[in-house]
Amino acid sequence: MTDFYSGLEVGLGHTLPKVIAHVAQTWDQKPFCIDENGTVTSFAAFQRRVIGLGAHLLDLGVAMGDRVAILAPNSTAWIVAACAAESIGAIMVPINTRFKGPEVRYVLERARVAALFTVGAFLGTDYAAMVLEAGGGRGRGGRPVAGLPHLNALIRLDEPGFAPEMADLAGRERFHAAAAHVTPATTADLLFTSGTTGMPKGAMHGHGQALWMTSLWSRANDLGSNDRMAVVNPFFHSFGYRSGWVSALMGGMTLWPLATFDAGALLALIEREGITQLSGAPTVFFSLMQHPDFGKRDISSLRSGHTGGAKTPPDIIRAGYEKLGFEIFLTSYGQTEATAMISTNYPGDPLEAIIATVGRPIPGTEVRIIGPDGVDVPANGQGELIVRGPNVMQGYFEDPEQTAKTIIDGWLHTGDVARIGEDGRLRILDRLKDVVIVGGFNAYPVEIEIMMSAHPAIVEIAIIGVPDERMGEVTAACVILKPEAQLTLADLAAWCRDRMANYKVPRYLFVMKDLPRTPLGKVQKFQLRKQVLEQLQTA
Repeated sequence: MTDFYSGLEVGLGHTLPKVIAHVAQTWDQKPFCIDENGTVTSFAAFQRRVIGLGAHLLDLGVAMGDRVAILAPNSTAWIVAACAAESIGAIMVPINTRFKGPEVRYVLERARVAALFTVGAFLGTDYAAMVLEAGGGRGRGGRPVAGLPHLNALIRLDEPGFAPEMADLAGRERFHAAAAHVTPATTADLLFTSGTTGMPKGAMHGHGQALWMTSLWSRANDLGSNDRMAVVNPFFHSFGYRSGWVSALMGGMTLWPLATFDAGALLALIEREGITQLSGAPTVFFSLMQHPDFGKRDISSLRSGHTGGAKTPPDIIRAGYEKLGFEIFLTSYGQTEATAMISTNYPGDPLEAIIATVGRPIPGTEVRIIGPDGVDVPANGQGELIVRGPNVMQGYFEDPEQTAKTIIDGWLHTGDVARIGEDGRLRILDRLKDVVIVGGFNAYPVEIEIMMSAHPAIVEIAIIGVPDERMGEVTAACVILKPEAQLTLADLAAWCRDRMANYKVPRYLFVMKDLPRTPLGKVQKFQLRKQVLEQLQTA
């Protein structure tokens, strides 16, 4: 990775428009993005498209600090839209493509989004139509959506001529003037994440800290301009965003963005294009090895891989080296509120350390383990992990109360139970926030519980995570029903799929007369999880 950045000094003092200008000059006609239809976009052409679209956003009235959302599958156009928005000082808001209409509307309203990039039909969903339906139809007086008064523009990424390569001279001048006002402290993005309060909160990150974190991730994974990266992780998630296309952009790599995950197609791509870098949730690698073409395809080009985190199955990590043939296959740990990375393993680390831990804290980051009283626990003790450093978010968007509860005296309270060994490696033992990671997607129990409380048969509900061989974890619904009410898993799942992303939908249903509680009436989820696991083992 000796040519990483190729002269652009890694640090906290950079902005995305400066990075784009640097890589366009450095790698010029080298392919940056290759879409699934074969369209190739060079680094120089990418910069021209970003400038053109950025000028168009300025013409639409988008200004520094305005929020610009993207609701679309992975593509070069997605990256162009994100870079155009961030380069003029707007705040990019990625939206989960598995969200349903009410979930999308919540994000658009909460962030008061000024412009939305989306697409039409994709995998049976017309996203543009879904936004219109959720927002009450078309608005008057040029407003694209009636119920979203702050939304001034709805732009289709899949329309012909989207983001042409050239803006006129006046447009280029406007773009460069706006980009010149972007500083490392300028908020670059707003990533929505839930927590113990249930409803999603928008975590804000600055240009400098986001680029700094990505450079550390790339260095930890030994990535450079000779690498060829396939990204199956969705761009709306940090794994596909920062560790995916931003890493490729900064490092001068060639990138293949994949809109959907198809194990057979990915195996063919790896063989055909000599893919060297592949990251993903454990289910990605599990599915590759289970596919009938595994063993028939030459995937020996794979060199650097990254997966999972605290709950990655040990067999997947061993298989990364022994069956998939990676030279480097690592795990790391992070949170959206910590710009996606707190600790990581490194090349050369012992296999058992990669399996049992999430590595050491990244450079420049301090970590502590504290007890309920806020005091540091003794050596090798367990408690809540708190973090301080450049990776800590700027705060939650327009939510000073939750920000103050989460960041205290500069320390980010992660809500995760952890322990630091004598070797300095971090072990995540449990999650205070009870987040369930379903195939790489974060499912937040409180959020699901709030949504499912509207079900006509349910009196009370508790969502927990249970192990799953393929997905790592899945959600299970433990419910108390109304008198005389009946409910089947099939009926519940159908009801949920109309209202929430599929990964949130419970895979198990347990009808209970009561739930285990504390003396104050709070559900004891660790006891509930124990009961459920005993039932599953018996079954």
